[in-house]
Amino acid sequence: AVLITSNSIFDLDEPSEDRAAYRLANKLHVTTRPEVIRQQLLFEPGEPYSKQVIEESERILRSNRYIQEASIQPVLRDDGVVDINVTTSDVWTLMPKLSFSQAGGASKTAIGIKEMNLLGTGVAVEAMYKSDIDRDSRVFRVVDRNLGQSWYRTAMSIAENSDGYEYAFEIGKPFYSLNSTDSRMLSLLDMDRIEPVYVDGEQESEFRLMSRGLALSFGRSKGLEDGWARRVTYGLAFDERLYSATESTDPSLLSEFDNQSLVYPYVGIDFVEDDFAKASNFDQINRIEDRFLGTRITARVGVAGRAFGSDRDALLVDARAEKGFGDTAKNSLMLTTSLASRFERDGPHNLQFGINAKFYRSQSERRLLYIGLAGTYGHNLDLDQYQPLGGDSGMRGYPIRFQNGDKHAVFTVEQRLFTNWYPFRLFYVGGAAFFDVGRAWGESPLDSANDMLLKDIGFGLRLGGTRSGLGRMIHIDVAFPLDAPAGIDNVQFLVSTRKSF
Repeated sequence: AVLITSNSIFDLDEPSEDRAAYRLANKLHVTTRPEVIRQQLLFEPGEPYSKQVIEESERILRSNRYIQEASIQPVLRDDGVVDINVTTSDVWTLMPKLSFSQAGGASKTAIGIKEMNLLGTGVAVEAMYKSDIDRDSRVFRVVDRNLGQSWYRTAMSIAENSDGYEYAFEIGKPFYSLNSTDSRMLSLLDMDRIEPVYVDGEQESEFRLMSRGLALSFGRSKGLEDGWARRVTYGLAFDERLYSATESTDPSLLSEFDNQSLVYPYVGIDFVEDDFAKASNFDQINRIEDRFLGTRITARVGVAGRAFGSDRDALLVDARAEKGFGDTAKNSLMLTTSLASRFERDGPHNLQFGINAKFYRSQSERRLLYIGLAGTYGHNLDLDQYQPLGGDSGMRGYPIRFQNGDKHAVFTVEQRLFTNWYPFRLFYVGGAAFFDVGRAWGESPLDSANDMLLKDIGFGLRLGGTRSGLGRMIHIDVAFPLDAPAGIDNVQFLVSTRKSF
């Protein structure tokens, strides 16, 4: 038998949570329906017991932002039959959103409402107004990861912006588990917006980008065999990008960049190793994290040609590899490499090679040393693919978008502290001291590359929410640039919400 217990937000059997405000929150909250939990389980009554299936079902449940905790426990009966107890705990999912963040001298605000578990069905609905350094937006989104209690998912997003619009739609059945045998997906995108170009942290120009896309894919797999899931995907894609000038565009900006219209069939492969570990106090505070320690290789090759309706002949390559080392008890390392490019008759275009290394040394139950290295090599990039550096994009002690180039590298050392301090039983408190060093260099729009080496030190608080469906970590940082040029503030204050520590 499979027994499902879907708990509300607060445990009223816990004396510290048996309070009027918490009882009211539980009363107002619609707890996730048991059938929604049951649909996401990879097993049914009467099937042979499988530890791998149990553990993967737990990971699927924990991946839902409306679930705080998920536990699946097998119970062996005297007659040899195994009963399964599934227990989940919800978070508060109706979020009147009023937020403000600041990083690198730029602020972001948002006001609206978001429900991530509509009437306990797992459907997310969001309507908000937000404003950042680039644009003001009115956004409406709907996401259903289990359409009609199936493994099909659908997502729709409508954004009316001060500089254009963005419409996106997706529907299909992904490879939802390692044992999935098929997938089918359809996605659509229509976007029009103005992209700014920065020099030394100040906007110097801009251009208009219109983008349309369509992708249709079908995948096949034999499921999990010998600890690996091997998948093949076939698809057809359309990608159009049109660059144009505005009244504020520098005349030289668009001279070297061409519009694109690509139609191409593609084939992809995906190898995933079943190697996960449960841990806590790595990227979250006092929360179970599913750490991937295996190998994953993904590659996709497409052929665009005038015969298919493209405006050029090209070979499109997109590949990524991840590998985990060590264990979560002492030292662990995650390496990721990626390569993407469009090979045309005159050579590679929009070539991007990236590497990312994350090292974790667990010093104790409450202390962890994190060392990160991220870098990208770019060549002959498309106009909208240059990656700025500064503020919220890697160097916390410098203004937002302080540097720009087709190459960048950032090295970070961070000492993390996790506490048991649990104010109002709503969020855990942590802290960090950090040192960043990095730079962006090479070619850039308007020849604006500033290749000086950037360095900063700083410290900050981390607030890890446990009762909110936003599932975000609030960062409050103070950063000090080292050897900063004239005109840069000696202290940078950053307040932001992120997915991890």
